[in-house]
Amino acid sequence: MRKGTFMELCDLLSPALKRMNTKMRAALTVEKQVAIALWKLAMPDSYRSVGNQFGVGKSTVGAAVMQVAHTIKDLLISRVVTLGNVQVIVDGFAAMEFPNCGGAIDGTHIPILAPEHQAGEYINRNGYFSIVLQALVDHKGRFTNINVGWPGKVHDARIFRNSGLFQKLQEGTVFPDQKITVGDVEMPICILGDPDYPLMPWLMKPYTGSLDSSQELFNYRLSKCRMVVECAFGCLKARWRSLLTHLDLSETNIPTVITTCCVLHNICESKGETFMEGWEVEANRLAAGYAQPNTRAVRRAQEGTVRIREALKTSFMTCQATV
Repeated sequence: MRKGTFMELCDLLSPALKRMNTKMRAALTVEKQVAIALWKLAMPDSYRSVGNQFGVGKSTVGAAVMQVAHTIKDLLISRVVTLGNVQVIVDGFAAMEFPNCGGAIDGTHIPILAPEHQAGEYINRNGYFSIVLQALVDHKGRFTNINVGWPGKVHDARIFRNSGLFQKLQEGTVFPDQKITVGDVEMPICILGDPDYPLMPWLMKPYTGSLDSSQELFNYRLSKCRMVVECAFGCLKARWRSLLTHLDLSETNIPTVITTCCVLHNICESKGETFMEGWEVEANRLAAGYAQPNTRAVRRAQEGTVRIREALKTSFMTCQATV
């Protein structure tokens, strides 16, 4: 990130990170603590290597990373990982040809070292240990809701159904009560998911199986918009490459670090920070051994939901949907 963004971040974190000098040693400045943490999160380097870079011991690096991570989680997540202006998001997805959409959802596996307890629960379908990050993103790929910490063995649909986001979507408290009429069906603001998710009045997913031309068009429109969440995960891991190298942290600290990276992703995206092509190449190299597991499609659909999807499918063929 640019110096201006870095200093702004330091100012936000300063009240919690400022340390007093002691007779034994001078305290690390806020700027140095944050720089150490950002470097460790952005690079697949060892604690010793980062310590050598900044002239401190590896234990100091570990302490700085977690202090900064906890502070970012405590002070910034509610300010930075938030829905913001819903109408702007809906308009953004409408410009990508999907009406009344408030976000795209998906999960991604973050590789970790084998946990000390219940390690078998963390082995995903591809055979490596992981923790799942579930995220809802807006039309620009910024995280608006995250859920971190479920073991890699757990199916995306189960994680979703047990998340606070699912509960709030069921209650209708995530988005304004803004419906559009599609054909003769009313459709609330929805989110978009892949076949792993349940079809709901407020969650649209692709058709599966043998498809006709209208279903293919629906799937194309949905997929084009849903790509923003896959791109967001790609940018997250390319910018914060420690997420690709077996996080060597305790089970309790891993979710905090992943959450911190999501907050930093949003800050960088909102500030228009440069994303270098070389980062993606390096991220793809690091991720080569940790392919994302394929999961089973969910067939269940809530009553009345099929009518909404069918009406949308028809409207895409005839280009009709009204507020």
